[in-house]
Amino acid sequence: MIAHTIEETRIGMKLAAEIGANVDIVKLGSLLHDVGRVVPDNEGNHIELGVKLLKKYRIPQPVIDCVEQHEDTMPFTGIEQVLVHLADKITSSRPGASYKDFDEHVARSEKLEEIALSYEAVAQAYVIQSGREVRVILNPEKSKDDDVIALSHSIKDQITSEMTYPGTVKVTVIRENRVKKIAR
Repeated sequence: MIAHTIEETRIGMKLAAEIGANVDIVKLGSLLHDVGRVVPDNEGNHIELGVKLLKKYRIPQPVIDCVEQHEDTMPFTGIEQVLVHLADKITSSRPGASYKDFDEHVARSEKLEEIALSYEAVAQAYVIQSGREVRVILNPEKSKDDDVIALSHSIKDQITSEMTYPGTVKVTVIRENRVKKIAR
C-alpha cells in the first residue's frame, strides 16, 4: 500500500504540474486517498472512514474531496480530484501492480466463504463487493427464520476473531422459500 501511495503521489504531482493544477492539493490528496484502509475498529468503507478522519483533523475540503472522489463513485468537484482519481487508476492498472494483493484477496475471499459454509444450515456463500460482503443463503429446510439473525452474528464474530481485512465486511444472511404454481 505504501508503494502504491508513493507512486500515485508522484504521478499525480507530475500531472498537476503539467496542466497547472494545484500540486499541493493533489499531493496531499494522493498521500491520503487510502488512509481509511488503516482506520481500526470502525464500520464503513475506506472512503467513508478516510473522509471522517480527515474532517476530524480539519484537513482542507479540497483534499477531503480528493479522498471522497478518488474511486469515481460521485461527481468530481475540481481538476485536482480528477487527477488523484487518474493517478490512482494508473498505478492500480499497470501490469504487476497488484499481483500480491490479488493473491491475498483470493485467500481472504476463500476464507470468508469457508467460515460461512462451516455452518450446517448454510446452502451457499458468495463473497461480493471485492471482499467487503459475504452473502449467505440458508437452506430453508435446515433453518428457521430466527436463524438469520443468530447466524449473521455468529459469522460476523468468527470473521472478526479469525481474520484481518481492510475496512469492514458486511454479512448478509438470506432465508426464503419460494413456491410457484401455474393456474390454467
